[in-house]
Amino acid sequence: MNHLFFPATVNLAGEIERLVGLPEGLDWLFAPLLMLVGCGLILAILTVYSLFAVWLERKVSGHVQCRLGPMEVGPHGLLQTVADGIKLIAKEDIIPRQADRALFIAAPIVIFAGVFVAFPVIPLAENFVVADLNLGIFFIAAVGSIEAIGVIMAGWASNNKWSLFGAMRTATQVVSYEVPLGVSLLAVIVAAGSFSLREIARQQGVGFYGDGGWFWCWYLFRNPFMPVLFLIFFIAALAECKRNPFDLPEAESELVAGYHTEYSGMRFAIFFLAEYSAMLLVCAVASVLFLGGWYTGIPALDRLEGAAGVLLGTGTIAAKSMFLVFVQMWIRWTLPRVRLDQVMYFCLKVLLPFAVVSLVGVALWEQYLPHKVWFLPLQ
Repeated sequence: MNHLFFPATVNLAGEIERLVGLPEGLDWLFAPLLMLVGCGLILAILTVYSLFAVWLERKVSGHVQCRLGPMEVGPHGLLQTVADGIKLIAKEDIIPRQADRALFIAAPIVIFAGVFVAFPVIPLAENFVVADLNLGIFFIAAVGSIEAIGVIMAGWASNNKWSLFGAMRTATQVVSYEVPLGVSLLAVIVAAGSFSLREIARQQGVGFYGDGGWFWCWYLFRNPFMPVLFLIFFIAALAECKRNPFDLPEAESELVAGYHTEYSGMRFAIFFLAEYSAMLLVCAVASVLFLGGWYTGIPALDRLEGAAGVLLGTGTIAAKSMFLVFVQMWIRWTLPRVRLDQVMYFCLKVLLPFAVVSLVGVALWEQYLPHKVWFLPLQ
């Protein structure tokens, strides 16, 4: 870790000291407080985003099925998810008599925490990130595994066979698809020579002969193997998020509602908050690793500095991430669910071999054609 907190946070803490007239050297006090404020803002943004994402998915499903979707509550049904949230808050919180009370209560919190703690390391602009870690990719991969633990807790604590079956399916699916997903991450690390998300994104802004980077300098287009790895990452991310065609852990026709069958009220809402937050997380990571992060792909715009540059970078990565979220929703309402044996076969016999071959290809490319985009030199 370069510093426990990103330099921008420390500089902001120094400005607060100067304005308030406090003695110098109190960065260690203000920087953690500013980081907590940043985490609070992330939580608020995730809540608003989840409300919007639920509405968007209903609209996507409606248009795919040749209907309108929500239309009654608010303009074009925009307030429908707000009404649903109020309903869930007002509903009675029921805990089954035979359930393990402590684990039952803790499970949704653990699942959401495993997703939430990864967001502070996502860089939104070159100088705008809550916490900059040198091992940012490893950190996200590590905390992402916490979700599987929470799912097992929910299935076991519910004392319900359908919940337990759903949790077991989740554990099998998530652990299996973490392997090709991890290989695709490793390929980007090999290409970038860094584990830092900020550094990986920054390298995609390097263009030809000293100019700014156009969109073909993004890692997605850097060599013939990266498009394959991006596709592998995205498919594995669908399985990690338990989205169609990999939604076997929540198959309504087989398992009622999967591992959250026994949950109601606000705890039930937390599961959906975690699910939609996980969708945004994997899409944001894909945007940083493969799609240039905060870079627009237009050098004239990417040269903006200060507040304008931060706003443009944040808007750019948000637009890229939301487009990928839309693609996830589109896939859900287009493709049918597959069987569990087909899910595992596709992971171990298709995705994993392609991921390993592509990783070797990226390593050879970086060895013999370093700093080149399809044989054209970078600066």
